[in-house]
Amino acid sequence: MRNYHQLNPIIRLKEMTLLKPQEVEQMITAKNFAVVETVLQQTHYQRYLHPYFHEQFEISLDEELLKTIKELIELVPNQEILRLYMMPFTFHNLKVLTKESVTGKDYAHLLVEDGFYTIDECRTAIKTGISEVLPEKIVTTIQEVREYLEGGAVLQGIDIIYDRRYLHEQRRLADKINIPELQEAVIKMIDLTNITIAARCLSQKRSCSFMKAVLVSVGSIPKEEFLAFADASYSDFITFLLESEYQEVMRPIIHEQVIDFAGLALLQDNLITESFASAQIDALGPLPLLAFLNAKILELQNLRILLVGKRSGFTEGQIRERMRRYDA
Repeated sequence: MRNYHQLNPIIRLKEMTLLKPQEVEQMITAKNFAVVETVLQQTHYQRYLHPYFHEQFEISLDEELLKTIKELIELVPNQEILRLYMMPFTFHNLKVLTKESVTGKDYAHLLVEDGFYTIDECRTAIKTGISEVLPEKIVTTIQEVREYLEGGAVLQGIDIIYDRRYLHEQRRLADKINIPELQEAVIKMIDLTNITIAARCLSQKRSCSFMKAVLVSVGSIPKEEFLAFADASYSDFITFLLESEYQEVMRPIIHEQVIDFAGLALLQDNLITESFASAQIDALGPLPLLAFLNAKILELQNLRILLVGKRSGFTEGQIRERMRRYDA
């Protein structure tokens, strides 16, 4: 293990392997998938350009993420940072494996190795309700889902429980790591997730009890403030958003009292990127690592959007509007 002073020069070298803006632009404007592959041939991703890349690039992108995380596990002073970043994949796997168990269907193609807990370890925990490998809080979540399913519940409830516990665990881990920029990023993510959930619930006229079950209480905006709109009009909620601490960032994605949810998802990722904007002047602390992790994950997300788009015949405009910003 290295301290951050020793780690940061390595992180700077890894940053040099990230796709350059001009390379991304060349791929966006490429006339077909073959031209995209030609651009990738000159990048860090050339190792994945096998004859079946066109059909199997999702596997290659998952491999790249896992390779990056495993390299960093051997280097970082605090592995909890990596656990936090890979937690979305951990909880994704738990949801997929739980639904496999309930339905008897094979969803193996949806699973993504998170670098910490193997698929078999997760599958065993779901089957037995116990684990000596997974963190206690995650095992408790699995047990809660198992109890829920014993009542003959519907699949939607699986997502609700896992999603709620995921946000709680993100906040708990961020507070434990105690890096202000990371805490800020996690809180923004939770707030914007709550805003999305509340907006969808109100537009679908969900009950107050349903909203109470799906919203979480670990963001900067109290859960009760969202619940207060359960019996109010949707326009009242829009007014609340435009007067909240997020008013400046929300205003461009609200048009005629309607929220652009795709724009809100983009906004969430971009705000997190901005939380690490001072990484370039932090030579001794963890910000370069945080900024690199964020950039790598968003780069892979952007590549997935771009490659799917080119394979499916999306226009440049359709691809651009989905792309995330990762250069704070």
